Amino acid sequence: MTQPSDMDNGFWRGRRVLITGCTGLVGAWTTRALVARGAHVVGLVRDRVAGSDLRRGGLIRKIDRVHGKLEDFNFLERVVNEHEIQTVFHLAAQAIVGTANRSPLATFEANIRGTYNLLEAARRSGLNPHVVLASSDKAYGDQAGKAYDESSPLAATHPYDVSKACADMLGRSYFESFGLPVCVTRCGNFFGGGDLNWNRLVPGSIRSLLAGEAPVLRSTGRELRDYFYVRDGAMAYIHLAERMAADDSIHGMAFNFSANFRMNSLEMINAIASQLGSRVEPRILGTATNEIPAQRVDSTLARERLGWAPRWTFEEALEETLAWYRAHLAGLENGAGVPDEPALPAGKRAAGRLGRAA
Repeated sequence: MTQPSDMDNGFWRGRRVLITGCTGLVGAWTTRALVARGAHVVGLVRDRVAGSDLRRGGLIRKIDRVHGKLEDFNFLERVVNEHEIQTVFHLAAQAIVGTANRSPLATFEANIRGTYNLLEAARRSGLNPHVVLASSDKAYGDQAGKAYDESSPLAATHPYDVSKACADMLGRSYFESFGLPVCVTRCGNFFGGGDLNWNRLVPGSIRSLLAGEAPVLRSTGRELRDYFYVRDGAMAYIHLAERMAADDSIHGMAFNFSANFRMNSLEMINAIASQLGSRVEPRILGTATNEIPAQRVDSTLARERLGWAPRWTFEEALEETLAWYRAHLAGLENGAGVPDEPALPAGKRAAGRLGRAA
C-alpha cells in the first residue's frame, strides 16, 4: 500500500507547522521531511545542540526558530497565535530515563507541565490545530512481558514512564473535554543517525566499537526492547497527521507504531558488532535501575486503521545508521563538517531518502 506520507501530495505545502523538540533525534528527521514537502516549519528550540542534524547542511536556516521553554505558557501561547499554527508535532521531552531518576522534578516540569501548557495554548488560540503528541511505550509500564496494544492500561510507575503516561492522558483530556484534535503516538526505543546522546545504547556502542573499545552496558543486557528506526518514526508521525486531516473519527485516539525489531541490548550490540566486523565484547555493569524487563509494542491498530506500515527492514536501518555515524565521526576526526546526509549504500538511495517517493 502506498502511504500518503511517502510522496509529496501537496498537503504540506505552505502548511504552518510547529515542531517542539526540533533539534532532537526524531524532531530533526521530521523537520527535514516536512521542509522537503514545502511546509512552513516553526521549530521550538530550548538549547543549542552542537552537531544537531537540524544544523547539518543548513536545515535550520530553512525554518522559523523560536527560542524558549515548554514551561513558559505565555511564550507558547504567543508562538501558536503569531505563527497561526495548523499542525503541532509535540516531540520535545526530557527523554533520558537515567536523568529522570536523578532529577524527577525537572522531568515532570518539562514532560507534564510542558504538555499541558502547549495543549492549553493550542486550545486558547481558537485555531484548533491538529496535535500529534508523542508519548512512549514506557507509559504502559510493566505488563509482565505481554505485548502492548492500545487497550492495555497505562500502568507506569517510574518517573520518566509516569511523565509520559501523564502527557498521554492530558492529550486525551483536551480532546474529550474541549474537542482539541489530538492523537497520541506510543513508540519504542528510537535509533538512527543523528542521535548524539552517547549514553544511549546504539550511538554509544557504535562509537565504542568503531574505536575498538568495549561498549558499556549499564543494564544487565537481557531486558527486551522494541526498537524503532527514526526515519520510520518521522514518516509515521507525518502519516498520522495527514490521516487526522482526512478522518476526524480518529481524533482522540492513541496509536502504537512498531516495526517489530524486538531484541535485548546484547543482541543489539551483537548486530552492530557483526556489521562492523568487530569481536570486542561489551562490559556489563548491571547498575541501571527502574528498568522494565520486557517491552513489546503491537502496532496492529495503526496498520489497519491508518494504513501505515514501516518502510525499512532492520538490516537496512542499521546499515544506514552505521553509515551516518562513520561519516559523522570521520568528520570530527578530520575537523571538517559532516554532510547533510551521508551517502547510502548503492541501491538504497532512492528508497531510503525522506522527501522522495518510495
